[in-house]
Amino acid sequence: MQFLDLTLPSLAENLAIDEALLQAADQADIEQGTRSTEVLRVWLASEVSVVLGRSSRIADEVYLDRTQQHETPVMRRCSGGATVAIGPGCLLYSLLIDLESQPALRMLDVMHRYVMTKMLQAIQPLAPGVIADGTCDLVFNNRKFSGNSLKVGRNWTLYHGTILLDMDLSWIDRLLKHPPREPGYRQGRAHSEFVTNIGLAHPQLTESLRQAWQASDTLANVPIDLTHQLVEQRYGQLSWTQQR
Repeated sequence: MQFLDLTLPSLAENLAIDEALLQAADQADIEQGTRSTEVLRVWLASEVSVVLGRSSRIADEVYLDRTQQHETPVMRRCSGGATVAIGPGCLLYSLLIDLESQPALRMLDVMHRYVMTKMLQAIQPLAPGVIADGTCDLVFNNRKFSGNSLKVGRNWTLYHGTILLDMDLSWIDRLLKHPPREPGYRQGRAHSEFVTNIGLAHPQLTESLRQAWQASDTLANVPIDLTHQLVEQRYGQLSWTQQR
């Protein structure tokens, strides 16, 4: 697996590059007959933002009047799951995972277990007591600090998520409504009673993630041109964000 530590200037670019990694890998398989490499990417949120799931309905999950009041960017990602609020103190990670080498991972429950096991391998030595719960949440003291989602391509899967390190969590209650779907362990709790920061330093956590995923080499071929195309076609367009 290769490693990419890259935070791009805008939220649109940071969302687009994840899909670009997935598209580039599938295109290489089809057009060039070559196999890409698996990737671990990490990046840091630089401003408070709202990121919608691919099928999220904005009116059901977001206080739009408050995002407008605070001039908070609202954008849509390519993967499923519910809407999240991110901001300074939030580390985000992305995985490009090869399905041909591990065909069992085409089953979503197997993929979730596979990734959560590796994430626990990275985080538990730094924060004993962390567990996986729900479909793909990471939890400490019965509070969620990491949510995750995925998009399946032809022969590759993009799996990505958030890790709350020391974010101002009041923004989550301020910007997001109670989600339309929730895991059983949440038990109806408000955001303020359900989420927590894990309190780790991002350099230490990043190094532990690299070790757990054996991401030793730096990714050389970053699909920047494709990223910019996706921003122009999708992520930078209100029609993409406001489609639901």
